[in-house]
Amino acid sequence: MDLLLWITVGFIIIGFIVLASMKKNMDSKLTFIIRNMESKKSSTKSIVWWIVGTTVWGGASLILIGWWFSGIW
Repeated sequence: MDLLLWITVGFIIIGFIVLASMKKNMDSKLTFIIRNMESKKSSTKSIVWWIVGTTVWGGASLILIGWWFSGIW
């Protein structure tokens, strides 16, 4: 097996572990925001950045998988 496959698999597995560990924290922050609507400005930044980071991780995973299958890049 080549190195790119191991990098891709490791990236995806480590990403899942990080997202799963952060999910509970984000759920509690979202619950806090819903209960206290007046203080949502400071707490929503971390949730937005978590969503952005998750999207970037997903996109990078798709690119790595495509790169591994095509071997063109």
